[in-house]
Amino acid sequence: MTAVLDEATRKKLLADPGVILDDRDLMRALVAAREADVGDNVIDIRGRAMEALETRLERLESTHESVIAAAYDNQSGTAVVHRAVIALLEPADFEGMAEILQSHIAPVLRIETLRLLMEATNAPENLPEDVVVVPDGAIDRIISAGRRAPRGDDIILRAAEPVTQPIHGRNVASEALLPLELGAGLPRAMFLMGSADINRFTPAQGTDLLRFFGQVARLSLLRALGG
Repeated sequence: MTAVLDEATRKKLLADPGVILDDRDLMRALVAAREADVGDNVIDIRGRAMEALETRLERLESTHESVIAAAYDNQSGTAVVHRAVIALLEPADFEGMAEILQSHIAPVLRIETLRLLMEATNAPENLPEDVVVVPDGAIDRIISAGRRAPRGDDIILRAAEPVTQPIHGRNVASEALLPLELGAGLPRAMFLMGSADINRFTPAQGTDLLRFFGQVARLSLLRALGG
């Protein structure tokens, strides 16, 4: 016995047939019913075309969602770095800047550790604990850890290396290295960031926002140190 639509449903579909087109499950059922009517030895080109278009639409929707997610992440990351930069600019001297690295700026950046490394030559005295004085040449050795050769002042994103774990002072899974060239008469320096998330800092990620943070930090250090 053939099922008959009730009058209310029939009128609704006639008034707005688009509701059928917008329902993928219903459209699949209609195409399957059509193919069942024509038999196995007949290919319904319209049905095949619909399936191909549906697959393409799903891919486009997936790509669209990925683009939106990436744009949101980028916007969110930009806002985070901007807040960190503003916080970095607030202290009037080097001591004030050094004291807020771990206590304030690290949480703003959503990382576990933020250390400022300075090589011993020309390093200020009586530095806060978040500023680590290392022997001359140590920064290059830290940068080259796990790599065949260092690449100058490039920002490094990688899994945390054993050589930096004591500097972080806690367990971190990934890290970012931001070398800072302060110029003649001032110590060689580098920011070391650490995250418990292994995917937070990876070589495949872009470094534009971190580079911006590093450039502002360099200028702030030069101002604070009188360079």
